[in-house]
Amino acid sequence: MENKRIVFTKKDTAELLGFEIPNCGENEVVVETAFSTISCGTERANITGDPNIAPSTDNKNAPPAFPKILGYSSAGTVIAKGAGVTSVDVGDRVAVFWSTHSQYNVVPAENVIKIEDEGISFSEAALAFIASFSLAGIRKTRFEIGESAVVMGLGILGQFAVRLLRAAGAAPIIAVDPVESRREEALESGADYAFSPLEEGFAAKVKALTGGGANVGIEVTGVGAGLDGILDCMAKFGRVALLGCTRNKEFTIDYYKKVHGPGITLVGAHTAARPNVESHPGYFTHRDDIKALLKLFSGKRLTLSDTVKEIHSPEECTEVYSRLVNDNDFPIVVQFDWSRLK
Repeated sequence: MENKRIVFTKKDTAELLGFEIPNCGENEVVVETAFSTISCGTERANITGDPNIAPSTDNKNAPPAFPKILGYSSAGTVIAKGAGVTSVDVGDRVAVFWSTHSQYNVVPAENVIKIEDEGISFSEAALAFIASFSLAGIRKTRFEIGESAVVMGLGILGQFAVRLLRAAGAAPIIAVDPVESRREEALESGADYAFSPLEEGFAAKVKALTGGGANVGIEVTGVGAGLDGILDCMAKFGRVALLGCTRNKEFTIDYYKKVHGPGITLVGAHTAARPNVESHPGYFTHRDDIKALLKLFSGKRLTLSDTVKEIHSPEECTEVYSRLVNDNDFPIVVQFDWSRLK
């Protein structure tokens, strides 16, 4: 049976190509994809050949390797499973992590979580894995109810962080981004205040609103200026999660005055920096974070479905990714609806 999937065939180019579905192993499942979500930052870096993506060879100067297949957050229906799989059955609706933008995904059974509530749409479930990145970053700060929080960078992870902090009881929540439309979206999503990091005295405004500085910071820009700026906003003993991928190593920070002296904690919050098997305070597994998000969706404690700005057929992928590469106003959350395949 043919399996169509989106492939970055060369720099700045995506195509929908056909492949045969591989055999399903004993501990694997085959999922017919309903929706998959574009992770804008990661996928832009890969399709443009960003040199700071982990190289596929030991030669750090090697040109970026193509083809590439991305699309790690999706949802769909189990249509087959291996003999050793007991956690899900054929016909189950599931959220999938470390998947690809493919019509059918063959993945380890541990990479799917059953969607228990029929009221959760495939579209929203396909956001759960990406949202777990933001959730993990917040967990690593050991956030407490009623603490103040600042989010630096309002792309997909920053917007999800604002909503999660709201659900968790942060007060106030301050969102920071140079793009006005993103600040407006954050305010609609639950931020109490929003500033541009370029406006004069923005850090002083944050400190005034938080009574001396934010207790928790979520840094999502991945650039030195973002880290420098969020450090200016922090309270003594504040904790900052480095959630954005720091692909540029040119960081100039006065660590003595901004980290060492005030006792700031910096914690790496890449989604892979988590336990594989057993969750513990501050560090949950992928599965447990996704389960937690599905519970929040089910109980209407958290809504992410309205963050989706565009839904496309996978057959439109060439145009969609061309816009991702070239359009600075590309929407924060875009999905592919695989039921639209002809």
